[in-house]
Amino acid sequence: MNDDRRDDRYWVGFNIVRGIGPTRLRALLDYFGDVEHAWHGASEELRSAGLDRRSLESLLAARAALDLDRELERIAEAGAHLLTWESPGYPRLLREIHDPPPVLYVKGRITQEDAWAVAVVGTRRATVYGREVTRQLAAALARSGVTIVSGMARGIDSEAHQAALRAGGRTIAVLGCGIDRVYPPENRKLAEEIIAHGALVSDYPLGTKPEGRNFPPRNRIISGLSLGVLVAEAGVRSGALITADFAAEQGRDVFAVPGSILARGSAGTNRLIREGAKVVLEAEDVLEELNLMMVAEQVEARQVLPTDEAEAALLAHLSSEPTHVDELRQRMGLPIAQVTSTLALMELKGMVRQVGGMKYVVAREPGVEYAVD
Repeated sequence: MNDDRRDDRYWVGFNIVRGIGPTRLRALLDYFGDVEHAWHGASEELRSAGLDRRSLESLLAARAALDLDRELERIAEAGAHLLTWESPGYPRLLREIHDPPPVLYVKGRITQEDAWAVAVVGTRRATVYGREVTRQLAAALARSGVTIVSGMARGIDSEAHQAALRAGGRTIAVLGCGIDRVYPPENRKLAEEIIAHGALVSDYPLGTKPEGRNFPPRNRIISGLSLGVLVAEAGVRSGALITADFAAEQGRDVFAVPGSILARGSAGTNRLIREGAKVVLEAEDVLEELNLMMVAEQVEARQVLPTDEAEAALLAHLSSEPTHVDELRQRMGLPIAQVTSTLALMELKGMVRQVGGMKYVVAREPGVEYAVD
């Protein structure tokens, strides 16, 4: 068994233990240094690391009962693979949110292209109007090279996935159950198509049933994987509004399609607009706001223009904090013309973004390939 697989089993173990979520797991890793030592820690050490009595009892019981190697075999038998906090392929956008899920179970592939993603969500009780605007908007976004993220629920979510697939695009479905289950069951064929042209994703252990309480927490992953969230149709009690709330908390843009003030199914989207969500009448409204008008060109440029020494040096001096071109010039000792021209090519590749005032941030983690076999 290689080192990565050995570590994976401990990540899976902690993901199964009740009461140990991202915050407690982070504390354990800070205390023990790595996931293997945390899993095998003595009771007194685990208490010192911050586990309360109930969480400690759950961990000790799981350590005694679980066959972690068998858990990895079950994941493979389900046709899935793992991404953890330590995986280089863990999605960058999701990594940026508060308390990202420590473990993702994935069927299909999350690729580099999925860094350009928009969530399209809405009510399960979609009207003819809601279905039609979802088809048009999701298809147009997909044709522009944008990955469509949604929850594979009945109604708007399913329409969004189907529209992306028909347009020849990529789509990711985030489940509120184990990756070995399909819910709703009538979406089994849709799930297979999504796996072939994107990914199914869940942070719930294998065998987790699609219980109602699971769906609101998974919505943070839908928004976390996306640059923005588009609510196509939603009533005032729609779960899509929870996704919009998560997006706002995560600093992501929220978009909404207006509807009739007489339609109950549009009451939620109309309220979002009143509260500051950006109105969407066509896909270009989203593409322009998120600076995604040239996604296809960026993908092509990334494939044909190799990274040179100047690009590598610039990446080493860039982070998520904006840096002015003059400061980059001073740090690197290069002519300003070379710095600006290299940044222009890197922006075309989608490696960096200009955030105004000739300041740049890194758009993705350098050297990371998100495709996972």
